[in-house]
Amino acid sequence: MSSRMGCLLDGLSRGYDVLGFGRAAGGDAVFRDLVLARIIEPVSKLDSLRVLEEAGVAPASYATLKRRLPAYAKDTWRQQISAACAAHAGLGPASLVLYDVSTLYFETDEGDGFRESGFSKERRLEPQITIGLLTGADGFPLMVSAFEGNKAETRTMLPVIESFMAARQLPDVTVVADAGMVSESNQKQIEAAGLSFILGARIPYVPYLVAQWRREHPGEDIPDGQVFTQPWPAGPNGGRRDQVIYYQYKADRARRSLRGIDEQVRKAGQAVAGKTPVKRNRFVRLSGGTRKVNRELEEKARALAGLKGYVTNLRACPDGTPVTAEFVIGAYHQLFQVEKSFRMSKHDLQARPIYHRTRDSIEAHLTIVFAALAVSRWIEHQTGWSIRKFVKTARRYRTIEIQAGDHVITVADPLPDDLRQALDAINDPTVRTK
Repeated sequence: MSSRMGCLLDGLSRGYDVLGFGRAAGGDAVFRDLVLARIIEPVSKLDSLRVLEEAGVAPASYATLKRRLPAYAKDTWRQQISAACAAHAGLGPASLVLYDVSTLYFETDEGDGFRESGFSKERRLEPQITIGLLTGADGFPLMVSAFEGNKAETRTMLPVIESFMAARQLPDVTVVADAGMVSESNQKQIEAAGLSFILGARIPYVPYLVAQWRREHPGEDIPDGQVFTQPWPAGPNGGRRDQVIYYQYKADRARRSLRGIDEQVRKAGQAVAGKTPVKRNRFVRLSGGTRKVNRELEEKARALAGLKGYVTNLRACPDGTPVTAEFVIGAYHQLFQVEKSFRMSKHDLQARPIYHRTRDSIEAHLTIVFAALAVSRWIEHQTGWSIRKFVKTARRYRTIEIQAGDHVITVADPLPDDLRQALDAINDPTVRTK
């Protein structure tokens, strides 16, 4: 008699095959098992053998697993998995791609050239690595790259995108990224590379169009959702395309910003009065031995509350229609999808390489997590469930095979309607395996 988590294993395997990972990995059963185990229960590579046995899979030996891991660290292996993801996403010229970075820290005190201390998303001091993630507009992962922990975030985006485009032979994509990903110098590099982009724009001062509106409407609040459009022609020797900057005002954004400003100014006043220690506060101005509240900066911050900028050099939308403020702003706000993918990889898939020390081992681990993330996003798209809900629900129902003489009797737990519907969506015959 044998028992397996039939519903769960078959569902995850279906996603793995639909995405074309079986072919991309050359039929490597160890890689497939590690990807599925990472989704079922993210543990160490050694403990993943226990997870597979509990699920009803006969795993490879630990010696075989360790022997296969170096192959998964190779760039060629990750490129094959990335190519399968890109083929599934059906990317074409000027397709939207989202880019963001995160950091993964290590419980050690000393760096080694790869694991190094740097700006931490989690405000930690330990050595870390920087992870750059490229996704489609829906958050489906396309490529992951690891960088030294002290590498500036702004210097990671262009290498990832150019590598991805070269491998996929894409003439252009439309890059969507937050303002924090782009410095003035690498925006010029992005432009020099001929890429289309939609970027968050820093607003160092009140835009002329906004100031003009306020002059013409004294005492009035800017209408919620108002968009100001500022063309920015390239000029004869600009070396770039024409650009457009959109400034959008949102009342709720202004309310939250003003509440934060009020709190910071209150704390600045207490620090200036000597009632509290001087801490990091942008509204405290130190000059010689005196302290005072920076009222000019406060006025500027209040004037900018509620405004957000978006800059693009798109000549047309990917479908050929004219570019609109609604399209640009909507595309930028899709960045929550790449943030969701990072959350899934960090929490559901436990991406932090706790048990890995060498770069090759870390790279292999990230390749497995990347493939697991792609399968998880596909399962979520098909079912409408979170991957956590699908795993938690499906793993309860087992398939039992009983050998009776020359016959094998298969017995399965009855499935609830919602799980059956989810499995029907996963096994939809119109979705073909690649």
